[in-house]
Amino acid sequence: MTRAATPLPTWKRFRFPQSLYKWGALLAAIWFVSWSLEVLRIDVDRLPGLFERIASVLANRYWPPDVAHVLKPDFVDAIVDTFQMSYVATVVGLLLAIPLAWFASFNMTPSRRFLYPVCRLFVMACRSVHEMIWTIVLVAIVGFGMLPGTLAMTLFCIGFGGKLMSEAIESIRKGPVEAIRATGAGHLQTFVFAVLPQVRVAWAGIAIYTWDVVFRASTVVGFFGAGGMGHYLRESVQKVESRQVSAIILTIVVIVIVAELLSAWARSRIAKAVA
Repeated sequence: MTRAATPLPTWKRFRFPQSLYKWGALLAAIWFVSWSLEVLRIDVDRLPGLFERIASVLANRYWPPDVAHVLKPDFVDAIVDTFQMSYVATVVGLLLAIPLAWFASFNMTPSRRFLYPVCRLFVMACRSVHEMIWTIVLVAIVGFGMLPGTLAMTLFCIGFGGKLMSEAIESIRKGPVEAIRATGAGHLQTFVFAVLPQVRVAWAGIAIYTWDVVFRASTVVGFFGAGGMGHYLRESVQKVESRQVSAIILTIVVIVIVAELLSAWARSRIAKAVA
């Protein structure tokens, strides 16, 4: 009876250069962090007592929170205004982001020479500028009130939602698109019957997540003159009413947690409906 032939050992590829590159990159990253700490003059020795100092300041200046301040009718109205501002900005921003996402998607844009670069640049511009900067600029242009905050949040929605929506379009399957185009359909018909059915679930999740992010930002844009809860936070900070500040911050935290739970529930319902 003959023995089975012993298989020859398989030699692994020599990976020393690759490992050397990885270790070199790791050492370079560590050196850059240490160099940045030195250049920025960050005193690392003060970090061990940081939490103790934070606890001392919170206990002496911000505790207990002035709960009666956040129960006033004016502040409750400011909470409602913040909800309305975030809702209006999200709806208007997403309605504007839908055609922009279509035109800014490289695979489905009707014009790669004109519409694609223009719409892509506009979406990038809205996303590149922080919503707080938009608020400051718009307050200087149109004055104080809810209008600049709503406009700033709308621009943020266009940049944030438009980017995610265009990426969803660029990841669709080409088969349904080619099938619709083979029937002689135009750009709009192709978008409605071939693109929307593939991205509607992703877009629904993007819309809910966008509102969640917008609402969190809306709670503080009033600090720069755009109304809402941020307006009362600014007044309390300027008056050095630390206990009022802590009460407002805790209220914002609670409301944001509730909004996060609502958005998570909505996303789970969408996932179950699709499944």
